[in-house]
Amino acid sequence: MNFHSWRESIDSPRPQRSAPAATVIVHATITLDGFLADPDGGVDWMFGRPSAPEDDSVVERVMGRIGAIVGGANRSQTIENDELPYGGMLKVPVYLMTHRAHEPIERDGTTYTLVVDDIREAVELASRSAGDGWVSLLGGSISRQCLRLGLVDELHLDIAPALLGDGISLFAGLGQRVELERLDTSAYASETHLRYRVLR
Repeated sequence: MNFHSWRESIDSPRPQRSAPAATVIVHATITLDGFLADPDGGVDWMFGRPSAPEDDSVVERVMGRIGAIVGGANRSQTIENDELPYGGMLKVPVYLMTHRAHEPIERDGTTYTLVVDDIREAVELASRSAGDGWVSLLGGSISRQCLRLGLVDELHLDIAPALLGDGISLFAGLGQRVELERLDTSAYASETHLRYRVLR
């Protein structure tokens, strides 16, 4: 290599390393027939069952990777005690879909950013906040919209041994076929835990 070509090689810009990408997951506890809640939004069926430490460990491992959350705002655009994602245990940025502009809300060390009618933007913002962690999508409507747009990487489902027969469904109305690859399955005292990769 002559001097000039050597100088050109060291002076040419080095390729930029791509930033670590967040993993976007649907994370939900559902009944065996696929409901998130009863018709009135009740979730009493989630509680009162025998549990094993292994059940808690599965959920804790997922929660430990979550770096941001995307969900839906309520009609009053407030953060109520019974609406705190993960019961307020996770202190990560939360992005809430809404139809009206609103300033970010600070509560108990968590910032809730309201995003108007653009779920793709909400997921992009959450992904930047999460870094190489996970973005958790909460709720049936949010999950279905993101699946339709091809934004979901994985499903993490905790299946409770109950049939509701009716209620608020996680996947009803999705309206399209989605192929999955099983990554992990485990079952202990109270729930069956399923993890799938979404195939695109």
